[in-house]
Amino acid sequence: MAMPVDFGDSAASGGGGTLSGLYQNSRRLLLKTRDGLEKLERSQYASSSALFTSSSIASSSGVESPSHLFDSVRKDITQIQLLCSEMDSLWRSIPAKSQRDLWKRKVEQVAEEADSLKDCLNKYDLRDRKRIQEAQERAELLGRANGSSSHILRIFDEEAQAMQSVRRSSKMMEETFATGAAILSKYSEQRDRLKHAQRKALDVLNTMGLSNSVLRLIERRNRVDKWIKYTGMVVSVVILVVVWKWTR
Repeated sequence: MAMPVDFGDSAASGGGGTLSGLYQNSRRLLLKTRDGLEKLERSQYASSSALFTSSSIASSSGVESPSHLFDSVRKDITQIQLLCSEMDSLWRSIPAKSQRDLWKRKVEQVAEEADSLKDCLNKYDLRDRKRIQEAQERAELLGRANGSSSHILRIFDEEAQAMQSVRRSSKMMEETFATGAAILSKYSEQRDRLKHAQRKALDVLNTMGLSNSVLRLIERRNRVDKWIKYTGMVVSVVILVVVWKWTR
């Protein structure tokens, strides 16, 4: 009696092993590509102030030139995309749904990272082309300006001297204005102090006038009290005399 053989399981395991190898290769290429992009970015930032040729960069830094590195990164990205195409055709042949979904997510993740790296490489290429074009335009402008550079420098010197003179005049005017403002402030303070002293003097004079009137009133009251006292004494003596005579 013949024994049945499950070809689906063997195909899945074989497909899974092939996928595993391709996946590992793609991950290694992703790391290599990411490192290459970082080197390209560093070389671009290092040469942002001047336009370097590939040979000068290679000789000065002792590393792979940017042009060769750019080609290498682009080839690696193309290789990753080819691996993604192969893995995409392989994970679909896995019969187990859980394994198929797992490998689908892995392959999609690798493909997304490859697309992202490709976008970064394209942006680097655009920046590099723009930088080279700007450097060429600056070189052309400087070349055209070499004939009249001394005249331009003289004009710049005269303008710089004029601007410096204007700055000095402006500074002197500001200092004069500040001095005038300080003098006016002092005058205002002195006026306030004089007004305060005037009010104090008026208060003192008013106080002195009130004191004199009070003293005169007190003296008048003392005189009236004195007359009342003497009159009372005389009246008392008269009454005593009358009473004494009446009793006799």
